[in-house]
Amino acid sequence: MKKIILSIALCLYCIITFGQNLTQEIEKVIQEKQASIGVAVMYGDKTFAVANHKKYPIMSVFKFHIAVTALKKMETENIPLDSMIYIEPKQIHKKTFSPLRDKYPNQRIHLSYRDMIEYTVAHSDNNTCDLLIEFVGGIKNVDTYIKSLGIKDLNLTETEHDMHENIMNCYNNWSTPLSIAQLLKKVYTENILTEDHFTFLEKIMLNCSSGKDKLKAGLPADIKIAHKTGHSDRTSDGLQISEADAGVIYLPNGEKCYIVVLIKDSRESDKDNAKIMADIANLTFRIYNTGI
Repeated sequence: MKKIILSIALCLYCIITFGQNLTQEIEKVIQEKQASIGVAVMYGDKTFAVANHKKYPIMSVFKFHIAVTALKKMETENIPLDSMIYIEPKQIHKKTFSPLRDKYPNQRIHLSYRDMIEYTVAHSDNNTCDLLIEFVGGIKNVDTYIKSLGIKDLNLTETEHDMHENIMNCYNNWSTPLSIAQLLKKVYTENILTEDHFTFLEKIMLNCSSGKDKLKAGLPADIKIAHKTGHSDRTSDGLQISEADAGVIYLPNGEKCYIVVLIKDSRESDKDNAKIMADIANLTFRIYNTGI
């Protein structure tokens, strides 16, 4: 009996210590930074967050939310991923980030939903993002569906075009770090999507082409992370409205660690914002991989 009690006590001590170590180390990273920084980490039955009470603009991280909503609609309406649609030149905005537009300038584009979602998530294409929003019936439907999954601390009201029309609209699409971590974990563990759709979404997140200097940069080269990044323009006085990265670290022991870092109203450089994220990912990996 004493051995059992001792084992339980040691287990609880390790859980508390791990959380305290990570929290303290992260607070060292973010202290005195000219920015508001929120962090959430979920690993096994452990959950903790730093500065989770604020409303952080999430920028292109919301493309993950949109992809989940679009895939669910396709399941409900039996629309295959390889169904094709035509995109007319007038549907393509020119003054926005769009690898699809750059590949097919001033053309009528014949594209599958599979490719549209991949452009949106893996390559953060703003045109395909807004086309997916239109496909699901508007950004309000994305907000409603994600909240129906039990994710409450978020608000989605703006399209990419809305945010480019007025940079201050970026503040309207917000979330807490923990809400994004919870959504990631739900999608990974609760069969929100069919196996085929989940496998597809996982693959394109693992192949995310943006943010190589963010969370990913803090991990060993052989450690995989499935993630979605976000980045805003700066205001006229140089304020960075948002830098964001949200992902799933694949630990060597086969476990998954869900991690979200959201940076708001930063006076730091782009390089320094990215380093904050990389440092937090590095700390998280070291603590949950080695138990120090």
